[in-house]
Amino acid sequence: MLKDILTTLGVYKVYGRWLKNQVKGAEMPRHIGIILDGNRRWARGQNMDPWEGHWAGGEHVKEFLKWCLNLNINTVTLYAFSIENFKRTEKEVEELMKVYEKALKDVLASDVVEKYKVRVMAIGRRNLLPENLQTLIAEIEERTKKYDKFYLNVALAYSGRAEIVDAAKELAELVKEKKLEPEQINEELIEEHLYTKYLPQQEPDLIIRTGNESRLSNFLLWQAAYSELFIVDVYWPDFREIDLQRVVRNYQRRNRRHGK
Repeated sequence: MLKDILTTLGVYKVYGRWLKNQVKGAEMPRHIGIILDGNRRWARGQNMDPWEGHWAGGEHVKEFLKWCLNLNINTVTLYAFSIENFKRTEKEVEELMKVYEKALKDVLASDVVEKYKVRVMAIGRRNLLPENLQTLIAEIEERTKKYDKFYLNVALAYSGRAEIVDAAKELAELVKEKKLEPEQINEELIEEHLYTKYLPQQEPDLIIRTGNESRLSNFLLWQAAYSELFIVDVYWPDFREIDLQRVVRNYQRRNRRHGK
């Protein structure tokens, strides 16, 4: 039995090295969006409380970001918490806020952002978040605002529809103040008022969803118009580096026409 396990692990490592070389030899996606789904179902499978799955998922994000940095992927947008998630039980929301608080403090304590020159931003209606999280977010954004090699976006209290509504409100205010004519409004102008306006590339080249659910769940609705979608049939805490490499390889094999 042990021999079989060791043999399997050996084959896995060899395949992983081969796949990594294949991926690095082709064009890399510049921006990846990922919907971190399946934490609660993973916890149920382990006979744990739902929030224990969120803690496991939060820790797993660190590994995922290392994999992306190693592949030289320029931008990563994590869908961590939607506005709709506030409808969950008070206990679960409370635990989720603790997960995000720890994650943000880990970022502040780490030297990774300085080493890789990562700009960290939170996108969403952050005024809905607890004040301590808002303070941590502001501190991280201020500390990393000068970096432009890699971008990490964390969607917290986020909704794709809310983002478009907020952009429309800003444009309406400009029209009201006579600073903008309605006929001047076009796609480029709207993009200048989205949460992601500071990114060198707002549109994700690909979006990954773990947990085997086939929907966007209100994630980057404007930006994802031509993103390649990949549904992965593992829960987020079980998502492996080899799963990321397989997704990237499949992305590299696609012929992206953008409607042409």
